[in-house]
This record gives sequence, structure tokens and C-alpha cells, in this order.
Amino acid sequence: MAKLKAGILGATGMVGQRFIQLLENHPWFEVAAVAASPRSAGKTYEEAVGGRWKMDTPMPEAVKNMIVMNVNEVAEVASKVDFCFSAVDMTKDEIRAIEEAYAKAEVPVVSNNSAHRWTPDVPMVVPELNPEHLEVIKFQKERLGTKKGFIAVKPNCSIQSYTPALHALREFEPEVVVATTYQAISGAGKNFNDWPEMIDNVIPYIGGEEEKSEQEPLRIWGHIEDGKIVKAEGPVITTQCIRVHVTNGHMAAVVVSFKKKPTKEQILEKWAAFRGEPQELGLPSAPKQFIKYFEEDNRPQTKLDRDYENGMGVCMGRLREDTVYDYKFVGLSHNTLRGAAGGAVLTAELLKAKGYIG
Repeated sequence: MAKLKAGILGATGMVGQRFIQLLENHPWFEVAAVAASPRSAGKTYEEAVGGRWKMDTPMPEAVKNMIVMNVNEVAEVASKVDFCFSAVDMTKDEIRAIEEAYAKAEVPVVSNNSAHRWTPDVPMVVPELNPEHLEVIKFQKERLGTKKGFIAVKPNCSIQSYTPALHALREFEPEVVVATTYQAISGAGKNFNDWPEMIDNVIPYIGGEEEKSEQEPLRIWGHIEDGKIVKAEGPVITTQCIRVHVTNGHMAAVVVSFKKKPTKEQILEKWAAFRGEPQELGLPSAPKQFIKYFEEDNRPQTKLDRDYENGMGVCMGRLREDTVYDYKFVGLSHNTLRGAAGGAVLTAELLKAKGYIG
């Protein structure tokens, strides 16, 4: 089978680099075009990135000598690809405009950015949780006037550390959720060399993050009505988001109350059994076991467990009854794999399997 040609918009940044790393030996997709800002355009990819390669594996040989294209030259990039991953670093308005321009050029766009997460006919997908939201694409294409082009997005990286665990328990009707997330510095596109003030430090504020963490799960649990995604009414979610001195991996400490309180055994059973369409379809990037529970009191740990299932699974631990709410637990997800580029690659695999890109 010939591989589909993928473009990477914003290819020189940290998430763009992660896309290049993940696609190096991908069975379905290959990198056919790398695009970035005009100041990088015309250079080889290796020159454009310079000393800023942040991955722990070497830059793939196949991309080193690729000439970086100007991301604003939409028609030229579009002519070389079957679809694009977007990780551009621009203002929200600029991102909305450029992703729509690619879609209108008949290029499906799978975006890592937040700009279109609340566009009513753009699906925001965690492939295991709400694959049915892809059905809104047909309404989006009508609005854009396209045959093949559309935009799909992945949600905020921090919500992946607790939303899957709650999703698996939806039959017990979670009513109130209090989540505190402890977020890695790579979530800001940085490492310790770029951000020395994060060494030995915790910052109790991440701009815009708490609103996203409280609202985006409700959109994932929403439904399609009149060609738009309508967010769910509940549960009520309140969060605090804290930046901690960790390279990769977002942790969440969660307390939850249910309308129909389950037993601890029922919760563990639901987590262990949970499967979604990526598992049923055997998608290349899908974790075999999406949710793993640790019995040990001191797990999951960021350093030990963030790479579970190649960083595409989520880890839970410390499930116990709470004195105020029903239960509390800790969750962990890899923010640049499951939470960013890896989640977008899995979404693209689902879109291919469902016939939306080809």
C-alpha cells in the first residue's frame, strides 16, 4: 500500500519535531512536506531547526535535507500532500484563518492547536472517547464548500490525564469533579535550557489552562445537533493547573462524586475493560490497554510511567474513598505524545480508517 503524504505545518517547533519523530517509520503515513514561518522557508530542515532539535532520538535522515516551505504559500504546500498536521505558532485568529485556508484547498487538517476547538462543526476528538463526533465533518464541508478538505482537532493535553478515567465511568453519572493538574514544561514548548527559572520551582498559574480543563471534557461528552456539536450539561468540573519542574508528563489529582456511586471494584473493572474504536480497529498508534491501574501506593510516577504504551496509554492510581466526595484518584498522561502529536497521529489514523482521508 502506498503511504499517504503528510505535511507538517509548524514543523520546526517542539510539536512539529514530535510529529517528524512519530512519522519516521509510520506504516500508513510519510512526511512529504515541512512548512514553517517565512524566516525558516528556503532552508533545509536541519538548518532551520539548527541547535533546537528537542527530541531524545536523532533527527530522521529523511527530513534533514527537505527544503522548508513557507506555511503561508497554501497552494504550493497543498500540491505536495494528502493531508496536513498543524502545529503552527501564530495568534488564534491567524491559526483559524490558515487552517481554514488549507481545508478550502482540499487538504484535511489534523490540528494540535486550540484555535478551532470551539468551532461548532469542527470535531475535537480523543479517538477512544468520542469518534462519533467525526460525523460533524460532513456539515463542516458544506459550510466550507469542500469535497475533501476539513479540520479536526485534538483537545488540551492536560485533560487526557483524567477525562478517559471519567469517561469509562459515565454510566455511574459523575456529578462533580475537582481536578488539580501538575503540568510538565514541555507543555509550554520548553525544556530546562530554555526556561532555567523552572528548575527547582513550581508556578501556580498557566494562562487559559483552567478554563480549557473545565470546559473541554464537556465538549467531548457533547452530541451533534443541527450540524453542530453541543456540549454536555455536566458534570460540573473545577480545576487548578500548576506548572511543575518535570520535562514530560501531566499528572492530575482528582476527586469525584457520582449520582450512582459505584464500588471500588466496579471502577477498577470498568477501567481495565475500557476499549475504544482505535483498539477495535487495531490502529497503528493505539495502545493495547488504554487505561492502566497501579495497585502500588506510590504509582503512577511521572518518570517511571509516562512512556506507558509508547506514551499513548494513560495511567491511574491511588483510587480510594474520599471523606467529602465519593472517590479520589491520581492520573498521568504523556503530554506531548498522547496529549499532543501522538493524539493527532492517532486521530489521523482513525480518519483514514473511516475514509475521511485517503
